[in-house]
Amino acid sequence: MSRKILVTAALPYANGGIHLGHMLEHVQTDIWVRFQKSRGHECWFVCADDTHGAPIMLSAEKEGISPEQLIARVYDEHTRDFADFHIAFDNFHTTHSDETRHYSESIYRALRTADLIAVRAIEQYYDPIKQMFLPDRFIKGECPKCGAKDQYGDSCEVCGAAYTPTDLKNAYSAVSGAKPELRVSDHYFFKLSDPRCQAFLKQWTREAGRLQAEASNKMQEWLGEGDDNKLSDWDISRDAPYFGFQIPDAPGKYFYVWLDAPIGYMGSFKNLCDKRGLDFDEYWKKDSATELYHFIGKDILYFHALFWPATLEYAGFRTPTKVFDHGFLTVDGAKMSKSRGTFITAESYIATGLNPEWLRYYFAAKLNGSMEDIDLNLEDFAQRVNSDLIGKYVNIASRAAGFITKRFGGQLLHSHYIDRFRTDLPGIVEAAEEIAGYYEARDTARAVRKIMALADQINQYVDKHQPWQLAKNHEHEELLHYVCTVLINAFRLLTIYLKPVLPKLAQRAEEFLNIAPLHWADVGHLLPPAHLINTYEHLMQRIDPKQIEALIAANRQSLEAVAEVAHAVAPASTTATPPVASPIASANPSGAAGGEIAPQITVDDFSKIDLRIARISDAKHVVGADKLIQLTLDIGNGETRNVFAGIKSAYDPAQLVDRLTVMVANLAPRKMKFGLSEGMVLAASDSAGNTSGLYLLSPDSGATPGMRVK
Repeated sequence: MSRKILVTAALPYANGGIHLGHMLEHVQTDIWVRFQKSRGHECWFVCADDTHGAPIMLSAEKEGISPEQLIARVYDEHTRDFADFHIAFDNFHTTHSDETRHYSESIYRALRTADLIAVRAIEQYYDPIKQMFLPDRFIKGECPKCGAKDQYGDSCEVCGAAYTPTDLKNAYSAVSGAKPELRVSDHYFFKLSDPRCQAFLKQWTREAGRLQAEASNKMQEWLGEGDDNKLSDWDISRDAPYFGFQIPDAPGKYFYVWLDAPIGYMGSFKNLCDKRGLDFDEYWKKDSATELYHFIGKDILYFHALFWPATLEYAGFRTPTKVFDHGFLTVDGAKMSKSRGTFITAESYIATGLNPEWLRYYFAAKLNGSMEDIDLNLEDFAQRVNSDLIGKYVNIASRAAGFITKRFGGQLLHSHYIDRFRTDLPGIVEAAEEIAGYYEARDTARAVRKIMALADQINQYVDKHQPWQLAKNHEHEELLHYVCTVLINAFRLLTIYLKPVLPKLAQRAEEFLNIAPLHWADVGHLLPPAHLINTYEHLMQRIDPKQIEALIAANRQSLEAVAEVAHAVAPASTTATPPVASPIASANPSGAAGGEIAPQITVDDFSKIDLRIARISDAKHVVGADKLIQLTLDIGNGETRNVFAGIKSAYDPAQLVDRLTVMVANLAPRKMKFGLSEGMVLAASDSAGNTSGLYLLSPDSGATPGMRVK
């Protein structure tokens, strides 16, 4: 039975390029959509750039252009990157559109009519230097729930808690670094705490299949039990200056991005409907019989599983059929993040000549439909692609095609062989439904394992019959023709199974096989007798280690942001991007004591680094470590930090106790072999980074632990 399905992926923010963390989600979604279309379902895949907010306004201001010019340029960059990775949107739109404005205003009015909008004066952080109210993401501090440092003003990346900016401890402006002031302003709220919303969400989040089990359990923690209402009203407004849509009848007030961004799903689909003659209401009306799925990262679960369905429910629209969460893409265990600089850009991946389908396959081999994080290990990446795609899958076609072309004029066996094929390769055809079940459940890792197990079975058939040996004896001509025909058909079946993951490779395979585009229903039959195939041309190359080296070099600065956390010391006068392999950053060996001056930064860049005076209250050797000393740092107010510093070659731990130094206090904690490192101490070294020439920085007398260095 054909299904009608609408699928969305989270909207990328129009304030920078696409990185591989973004691409993980869009590849997962694209694979699922391609599978549904291959099964014959009517499936639409829409997305858009998320274009509103103070960050867009500030970035455009910094570049001396209008926000509209900025988002237009980023739109071109995003569509290029997604196309490069074969993400087949049916429509990729923008939230800065008439469609999104229309639905934002109509949903707001419906919620106001339902008495779910409240207006009240609140104290809000104001940047006295920038002279603007600060958006949540431009306020940082300590999470009020778990105490994690350097968290944004709306949610914690460590524990997932959602809160208001005024809940943060030790807050500061991420725009200017100034201590923000509290000022009063009228704000508009969606009354998420209303008993109607609470009752609806308790039922909705528990309904079978709406959310993954771990996501549903998390929702119950946030919702509370019985009459215990833990939900807070949701602030949906921001004050001018702001780039976005003004709230109707509220001059100087704008819809906060979390109201108009998810509505961008509706705006993009409406734009598609107008282009293709589709019925918008059929997919979004209250009693819609169609299916609606959102693919998102676990960091925005709260908004999509609580705020968004409640908004839709009480504005008169249908709610999602299911919300699919995935984990983060990590590099060496650290979350990929543009704000922290630990990302590999999609553009650099393509520029280094790496095949995007290699990464699509690697992601598919790791995704299992859960919220687990996926680690990007480039060595494993190369080995898996070379072994599976080249050594197993492509190898089947290359071993058989030459004999078919040279010995049999490019034609497969003339007689029928379907029954014999099923006997010689049992389970190859029958595996289709099992694999389809894995795709449907987004468990592409199991799908890939099953497909590669079939490839192993086929390659065992190759080794058993050794067509290169059969070709030496003309008495085995018919058997050679049969064996190669079996292999070509087996390759075709594997191509059907892999096509959602590898659409371009599948297209090349179809051209080689001289067939129409493959669909899932084609599994049920083989190529006809005497079918003519085209001359084989190699379908895919192996990954060259030099390509991996080039990718690392192209992203060295961002990858080193991860390495700097793992190593625990940063000299004061070195280049901005130290080599990953060394715990001591080094400058270009120009002969000067500190090397060449690093590239210029702005005051805003420097203000992001929280440097604090620290007293070394304890120092000791680390058993099993050649370079590290474990430091306990007193940073005032009774707070201490544990830091591993690579200074053993220059200092005796006993000489360090009670000494004052300077540390980076807002560096993300890093789990190391010997424990958790919670910051970084600063040291100077020569241009060669010689560890024996290290000098810890010390403040003047009178400085006390906890003082900020500015």
